[in-house]
Amino acid sequence: MCGIFGSFSFDRQQVSEDIVAAMSQSVFHRGPDASGHFQDDRVVIGNTRLSIVDLSHASDQPIYSDDQQIAVVQNGEIFNYLELREELAKAGIHFRTSGDTEVILRAYEHWGPDFVKQLNGMFAIAVYDIEKQKLLLYRDRLGVKPLFIADPGNGAAIWFGSEIKTILANGINYVPDMDALAQYFALNYVPQPTTAFLGIEHLPPGHMMEVSPLTGSTISRYWDLSEVTPNPQMTPAEAKAELVRLLDDATRIRMRSDAPFGAFLSGGLDSSSVVGFMSLYQSERVRTFSIGFDDARFDETIYARQVSKRFGTIHETRTMGHNAVGLWPKMIWHCDQPHGDVSFMPTNEVSSLAVKDVKMVLTGDGGDELFAGYEKYLSVFPDGKTDGLIYGWEQSFAEKSGLLHGEEPSLLLAGSLRDAFFDRNPYRQLVNPIKQSVHQDPINRVLLAETLTLLPGNNLVKPDRMAMANSLEVRSPFLDYRMAEFAFQVPGHLKLTNGETKSIYKQAMEPLLGKDLTYRKKQMFTVPVGEWFREELAGFCREILLDGRLEERKIVCTSYISEMLQKHVEGTANYTRQLRALISLEIWFRLFVDRDPVWLEKAKKN
Repeated sequence: MCGIFGSFSFDRQQVSEDIVAAMSQSVFHRGPDASGHFQDDRVVIGNTRLSIVDLSHASDQPIYSDDQQIAVVQNGEIFNYLELREELAKAGIHFRTSGDTEVILRAYEHWGPDFVKQLNGMFAIAVYDIEKQKLLLYRDRLGVKPLFIADPGNGAAIWFGSEIKTILANGINYVPDMDALAQYFALNYVPQPTTAFLGIEHLPPGHMMEVSPLTGSTISRYWDLSEVTPNPQMTPAEAKAELVRLLDDATRIRMRSDAPFGAFLSGGLDSSSVVGFMSLYQSERVRTFSIGFDDARFDETIYARQVSKRFGTIHETRTMGHNAVGLWPKMIWHCDQPHGDVSFMPTNEVSSLAVKDVKMVLTGDGGDELFAGYEKYLSVFPDGKTDGLIYGWEQSFAEKSGLLHGEEPSLLLAGSLRDAFFDRNPYRQLVNPIKQSVHQDPINRVLLAETLTLLPGNNLVKPDRMAMANSLEVRSPFLDYRMAEFAFQVPGHLKLTNGETKSIYKQAMEPLLGKDLTYRKKQMFTVPVGEWFREELAGFCREILLDGRLEERKIVCTSYISEMLQKHVEGTANYTRQLRALISLEIWFRLFVDRDPVWLEKAKKN
């Protein structure tokens, strides 16, 4: 796990040492163990390293070919690197290190640019072929690892980095993208490939970018989950057997590490399953970590302790209170964008807890999107049935699961943000995949859209940014591409059966977890911030939203915000999600647009 950064200059304008140093420093938290870069008059590629596999300096990056004509940096891990190494060794290829980054280099030399198809991992990779004057950028299939790209549009250079702030270090001014912020108010996050900054985009998951002075920059897809063909004849027995086999193997290869590791354990189905499989492969007790709350309605630690007892883990828990709001600026700073999901905060806290003992953790991220774990799916497909759908149900699903409802967009948004919201369908990044995947059944069409949009746009941002803020690596077995391909071969009716979310998955896991843990009512991993807004944090809300600074931006109606806040505090309405989103937006403006030194200091506090 690392951070990468760089640029490609079409006019051979060498990047200054100060900018290179600033880009490297911007992702130091992602890799505090070592740093390095290659530079000539056309290209910079750099890395900050968090050492997990091959702890020696031999695997510091960049990694160079024997003739020094190819340089490679990566952020992530290649989980099948041992198998690839063995295959390449049989072809007569020699290795100088025991790490996975050299396997990427040798794979490129052996298979060429399509080597990425051989990889099973989470990664953002930059390969610079010096002799060919060609830069190749790759992002993993499901978008576990971030890779941002900026093309200023003047034909001078391409910039890239693991975080947006890495690109901002180049000294170019990037302004807010109102279309992206309109999508934020639609979905509660900024969906990829857009970002909150005009001119900066995410390289889409499963894509690569080729940059050369002759052809410019081109983006192409090397993997497409939507091409998976469903198997309507699959039986429950077949689905359960393959699910267990894949999760077992995906967990096994993600335990490859030369550094100490453990697991996040919420007590929910997915993280509990991962811990269960981990316990099968370790002679030593697994170390597990969780976060709890004083409010029992939001606290799952009792279940985490039950799972810990079942599998004999060494378990640690930390409890959060309303003072967690002090983490909000840090959360937005590390995300680079506004996010309405405040469960980023407990993810930061559990990361800071875990990193005291381990350097890497396994998580349960991805299971809900692949196997229908959210209750909202039952509102669209009651009892798992799909025969009651009416025209336009795809748009209806996106709007109901989104942030603003009914007349709220008209009442809340103003100016250029309001125009952007109504000029184009701000739900399109979620709606379009549902409409386009007509070869799948309706349930899987929704799950595919959420896997392609919600997962990389929000749910995978949380573990990556918050763990990396604490120099901790996270790995999720559910995000093995083999698991994703299998999930969309499983018919949707096996996932939602008789009103039971994740039905086939629960059936498969019951022998491992027991009936009580498997079928307990699901709790969302979130923060009781809505309750705090009514009590301890009511003044905080007024200070952030109604002190005049947000009003001066002329993109929201603060009189309506005042009305929402008043009703929320009185308990006559619940505007938790809307208030969270507005606070995150205003903090983002103060950090990244205003560059307010007071707020920047708050964000950078440990």
